[in-house]
Amino acid sequence: MILVTGSAGFIGANFVLDWFAQHDEAVVSLDKLTYAGNLENLASLKGNPRHIFVQGDIGDAQLVGKLLAEHRPRAVVNFAAESHVDRSILGPGDFIQTNIVGTFHLLEAVRAYWQNLPPSAGGGVTRDSFRFLHVSTDEVYGSLAKDEPAFSETHRYEPNSPYSASKAASDHLVRAYHHTYGLPVLTTNCSNNYGPYHFPEKLIPLMIVNALAGKALPVYGDGQQIRDWLYVRDHCSAIRRVLEKGRLGEVYNVGGWNEKANLDIVHTVCALLDELRPRPDGKSYREQITFVTDRPGHDRRYAIDARKIERELGWKPAETFETGIRKTVQWYLDNQAWVSNVQSGSYRLWVEKNYAGRAR
Repeated sequence: MILVTGSAGFIGANFVLDWFAQHDEAVVSLDKLTYAGNLENLASLKGNPRHIFVQGDIGDAQLVGKLLAEHRPRAVVNFAAESHVDRSILGPGDFIQTNIVGTFHLLEAVRAYWQNLPPSAGGGVTRDSFRFLHVSTDEVYGSLAKDEPAFSETHRYEPNSPYSASKAASDHLVRAYHHTYGLPVLTTNCSNNYGPYHFPEKLIPLMIVNALAGKALPVYGDGQQIRDWLYVRDHCSAIRRVLEKGRLGEVYNVGGWNEKANLDIVHTVCALLDELRPRPDGKSYREQITFVTDRPGHDRRYAIDARKIERELGWKPAETFETGIRKTVQWYLDNQAWVSNVQSGSYRLWVEKNYAGRAR
């Protein structure tokens, strides 16, 4: 059994769904169900005896300790985080509380559990077999100039937003718990994810949702901010590989080898929607693009050097950007009820109706 935190969020939910598609092993899911944590993402697992959902905070050390003692997972995979840069600029407090303080309390609970496990001899979960995998971001590395080499695992940390600073701090805590206490940790730093179940505040889902609603497609500044784009299910497969084969204490960068400017992303989304769901007036969705004032401290370029994970663990992304973005746009077209529920907040009622008495 494994424990997955942040399991109802975008990447966490995709990981849990992907895990059940690949494994027979049970999962305990822990999520606070804040605005971006949506239990509807896990609706296909309702009634599955191998999936146990618990509503709760990684900062609740008593709850986490209880779950660890009761279920005795062989691994903890930590996705739990506040993750939107714009929101971190407007209200950094939640990011400090969850990403730093919450990670600290989680690590303390996990350390206590791990130290009480039996040594390597004997069956079941042992101190030698246990793993704590911390999922982080390339934003901790700061910003790159256009001609600079991509971020490697040895690039120094230079976070430029409250979000990235909070994630950098959590990464350092994880590293410290390995070097100080011997906790068997692994860390992954990923590039920009996209795909199904992405909360529509981020670039790609926002463009899809706004385009279909006839709203403006807001692009920051000149739209030439460059990101490396990673299809979320490729990210899930990378995490599974790191959990299985990664070297303890190591960091693995996970990227899609897809550097794209934001404006190019928006143009691609518009072109796919023009093909798959044309506007009634026959015009292109590009006409809805609106350039807006750039956000403070907007990093100009991120790029991931993912050669280490390929060299050491044999992992490479399966999707190109072209295949992944088409799947993503089609998913949103096919799942308009999900989009509507997320935007309206009615998924809160869905949780109460379908998981009454189970989420605690």
